[in-house]
Amino acid sequence: MTPECFWQELEAWAPDVIFLETKTPVVQFHLAWAAQLKARLPQCRLVMAGDHVTACPEEVLESGVVDAALKGGDYDFALLSWLEGREIPVDLSMLPQIDRDLTRWEDYAYRNGNFAKTPGAYIMSARDCWHGKCTFCAWTLLYPTYRVRPVEHVLDEIGALIDRGIKEIMDDAGSLPTGKWLKDFCEGMIARGYHRKVRIDCNMRFGALSAEEYKHMRRAGFRLVLFGVESANQSTLDKLNKGLTVQQIYDGAKAASAAGLDVHITLMFGYPWETASDAAKTVALGREFLRTGRAATLQATWLVPYPGTPLFKALDQADQLLTRDWPAYDMRSPVMKSPMTEAEIRACIAATYRGFLHPMAILRQILRAAKYPTYLFRGAAALAGHLRDFVQHSSKR
Repeated sequence: MTPECFWQELEAWAPDVIFLETKTPVVQFHLAWAAQLKARLPQCRLVMAGDHVTACPEEVLESGVVDAALKGGDYDFALLSWLEGREIPVDLSMLPQIDRDLTRWEDYAYRNGNFAKTPGAYIMSARDCWHGKCTFCAWTLLYPTYRVRPVEHVLDEIGALIDRGIKEIMDDAGSLPTGKWLKDFCEGMIARGYHRKVRIDCNMRFGALSAEEYKHMRRAGFRLVLFGVESANQSTLDKLNKGLTVQQIYDGAKAASAAGLDVHITLMFGYPWETASDAAKTVALGREFLRTGRAATLQATWLVPYPGTPLFKALDQADQLLTRDWPAYDMRSPVMKSPMTEAEIRACIAATYRGFLHPMAILRQILRAAKYPTYLFRGAAALAGHLRDFVQHSSKR
């Protein structure tokens, strides 16, 4: 749909209220769009939310084109409270199941790097991470209180998705609930027979589960577990308040992969305190995990300190931010000072991705392709894109 077609449809609809979630890199674009909205539909009220709105509500409201700024991440309850003019307590067990037709689930079911089997779908069993202390994470700003949906509530949603023909589900809670909740969930998946019909992916933290718990997850239908490693340097993990040791990363990846789970890890580069030799350790860890099978896939990104996070505040106070031009906070270039040059950081990210090209890593992907052939081709295309982005840029500098 072209912008003009969109405006024509919106004007014909003439809604009373529009709700818009925004984030730091696109907030200026959205505010400019909001100005157009007020000019075209002056009676329409605009409500904005998101981590940037939570961190900088005055910035959004002072634009003069936003009627309400909702702080925090429970947008559904906050929006309903604002519309009805009364406080509605947050209770995830009261949430209706998502209208998948309204939200056009098929648009997100196939061209998605997370899904080995398609069609796929997303759910959230909790909001958001039970650790909630990482200094760089904007989700902790949105969800200072960790809330969990009842096990049966989540299982019912999975059952409805299976009835739609969904083959894989990504539970995108910041960290999947552990302890009794996870045990009951796994047992419920097996008791209902869902473990034979669908695969489950989730986010988890190293150091949280035992080898037996990973095995239980695998029996219950889990396929992929995503972990935030961030760095191979203990001093950096401590600065980020990860509550994690490098040894726990090695042990956890080994236990999860040995249980038959595909491990995905995320790494970050460009820390304002890490030298080139520090970053090289993280590159080495990522490549080693791909070579040895401790990780099936990985993601390497540029560290971005988002407004409202402890990391942003600390860097701001130390005069280490390079810019407050919010569109620059899109992981494409540095926004903070670093001992490393931009070219060095790009080279580290490219070197990490080249770990996929090690003969042992390639062999593991070929063996995985026997089960998920289309997944291999999508992954190869994504890898080519990452290498093109970072190798070309780093070679120009």
